[in-house]
Amino acid sequence: MSDPANPANEGKVFLYSYGKKIFDKLMEAMQPAFEDETAINPFDFWEGANFKLKIRKVDGYWNYDKSEFDSVVPLMDNDEKLEAIYNTQYSLQEFLAPSNFKSYDELKGRLDAVLTGTVATGKTAAQMVEEDTADFTPPKSEPTPEPSAVAAASDDDDDAMSYFEKLANE
Repeated sequence: MSDPANPANEGKVFLYSYGKKIFDKLMEAMQPAFEDETAINPFDFWEGANFKLKIRKVDGYWNYDKSEFDSVVPLMDNDEKLEAIYNTQYSLQEFLAPSNFKSYDELKGRLDAVLTGTVATGKTAAQMVEEDTADFTPPKSEPTPEPSAVAAASDDDDDAMSYFEKLANE
């Protein structure tokens, strides 16, 4: 709702790429682990909750553990404003296109390569990782929040890829 650092962003809709920590916070809000907690749909315009993104650096890495959902409140008090926000949402269909996903056979071949260290074609797992990452181009998206927040969220993905590359080379 408020962005003191960038007041021009207030009331706008952005695409936001996030990692596992934020995903876990969303899932915990929608499917609480304890019976005394009430499940909420944070995306609901009337019974949702604002997300307080709190980023801090812990041991040299960005950490989102302090992020949390606010209490359940309507996004806006005015239906016209709600409709205006609804009409500025982005379609996520381009992210769900089958061309963005590998086939079962490709995934199985890659898993086998990582587990065994070789592939039937003679390529090593490291070569397959290099080929896959060289051909990857992320889908284009519209304006995003501050670059530092997006870069910090994508660092989780980079760490995961380097971990799997290290496994592949062992």
